[in-house]
Amino acid sequence: MAWLFLSTTVASLSAQASIFEHLTTTEAAAMTLSTDVSALMAEKNSTNYLPGVLTTADGKSYSTQVRPRGKYRRKIAPIPPLKLKFKKKALEAEGLDTLNEIKLVLPSVLDERGDELVVREYLAYRMYEHLSPASVRARLIDLTLLNTGLGNQQQYKIKAILLEDEEETTARLKGTLVDFYGMTMDSFSQQQAALVATFQCMIGNTDWSVEEQRNVRFIRNAAGELLLIPFDFDFSGLVNAPYATPASETGLKNVRERYLMARTLSDQSLTAAAQTLRNARPEFVRLCQSATLPRPATSKIIDYLDSFFQAAEQRGVGSFR
Repeated sequence: MAWLFLSTTVASLSAQASIFEHLTTTEAAAMTLSTDVSALMAEKNSTNYLPGVLTTADGKSYSTQVRPRGKYRRKIAPIPPLKLKFKKKALEAEGLDTLNEIKLVLPSVLDERGDELVVREYLAYRMYEHLSPASVRARLIDLTLLNTGLGNQQQYKIKAILLEDEEETTARLKGTLVDFYGMTMDSFSQQQAALVATFQCMIGNTDWSVEEQRNVRFIRNAAGELLLIPFDFDFSGLVNAPYATPASETGLKNVRERYLMARTLSDQSLTAAAQTLRNARPEFVRLCQSATLPRPATSKIIDYLDSFFQAAEQRGVGSFR
């Protein structure tokens, strides 16, 4: 299968760039993570860190600690999602910020289909990042997992996503992370909450909840504004993972159908959010066309997005409620 790569680069690094930024100056960077993959596979529920070494394409190596993380994919994936933790003193010695944790999204199956699902989810992250800085930054990498737990040094060559940790998202937004269950959509600015809800509808994602604080973060910025930040898009129709199901309360039959989870939000704010998405369509298409996907998959994603725009134009975004 032919794979093309995004040419997008992140902003120029300052002296205090984070390790996340330092590792992702270009898209689809090649990296090798050497660790005891056998132990990670055998002890998916463990909270213990294992030693590892992350090596970049130029041969630079970083000692790190590695542990399983996540919920659903932790159960079903052969290799669970991972958290990487670097020593702060080592980062300081490299002239980097002391933000020392990164999340790693891995394929749910170790084949081409698994890689495609990772790229699809990556596109969802990048689409929302284009819409708002109040987002979780994600960067696609070509990862070689080198299993040091076996004598033959077994390798897994996969697509993966580096995700900035919540501490880094909070620091970047100069805010404070808030944990609060029972929150309602009107706790946030109408404009920002409407953008999140409409975006989730566009990609066909119902696997989130403000009330339960599921797959969303709350960050209060320096101005006192409470920001709603979405993450984890693998249950969306855009990704269309074989294990994904819609939220039971929506009444949907499959994740390719859409439901607008926008209780208490005004029609005016939702219409404005839908227009913001419509204005961003050229960038969404560019992202899809330049991503590491075969052409038929790219066309299907664009068609899926366009089905939202067409319905919103003809019936209004409120028709998805």
